[in-house]
Amino acid sequence: MKKITLIGGDLRMKILKEKLESNGFTVDTLGLFGADAADIKSSDAVILPVPTTKDKKTVFAPLTNRRIYLEDLATALSSNQLVLCCNYTFGTKNCVNYGALDSYALLNAVPTAEGAIKIAIENTPFTLWKSRVLVIGFGRVGKVLSGRLKAMECDVTVSARKSADFALINAMGLKYINTTLLRESVLPFDIVFNTVDAEVLDGDTFKRSKCALAIDLSSKGGFDLSAAESAGVKAIFAGGLPAKVAPHTAAEILFKTVTEIINDR
Repeated sequence: MKKITLIGGDLRMKILKEKLESNGFTVDTLGLFGADAADIKSSDAVILPVPTTKDKKTVFAPLTNRRIYLEDLATALSSNQLVLCCNYTFGTKNCVNYGALDSYALLNAVPTAEGAIKIAIENTPFTLWKSRVLVIGFGRVGKVLSGRLKAMECDVTVSARKSADFALINAMGLKYINTTLLRESVLPFDIVFNTVDAEVLDGDTFKRSKCALAIDLSSKGGFDLSAAESAGVKAIFAGGLPAKVAPHTAAEILFKTVTEIINDR
């Protein structure tokens, strides 16, 4: 039996705690419940949330709004502890960035894609069936989302930059466009989904295109929401969808990932 400390996080971390305890782990928490105060040094493993941080200074802890500073945490961690982070790393040999693992990120893309489709359905006066859709980016989320939209018989175009991606998009029966051409193009789409962490569309693009809905699934932002709104486009930032639309599935994916890492050590 191993002792694990969970630090920060949203509802999926609460569910993860229950799953770990039901599988024989001893679990302590910090920043997940109101007055919790885990003894980090006594833990065999420390698990940080999805994402580990949004400001690069403090741990993401939306349920308690506790200010848990990464710098203080780095001092508290010992070199022999296993530390599991999401899209962040501490400078220790036993730190694993599980957010970079395909085994986690590909599965986590599924609730993101389904959540994005839910938002699109709820915010348009037309069916997704036969609607013209642009998916910006062909990473993990872009691949899953474009496949789901194609299955719903949308007219799907995917933007990418690499010739290998163009070939795969074509093989999937989808249209493609080079991402570098988007800003200067007139985009004939009803809905735009962005999955990349770079501003690829600006206000002038939206003015020329006049799509009905733009959904930003990135963590850092792929377009200016206010500029889109000013151009008459309904724009929605939809970060953190797995925990919002499918917390139990998101927690199950996280549980599978972290236990595989822990059991391999």
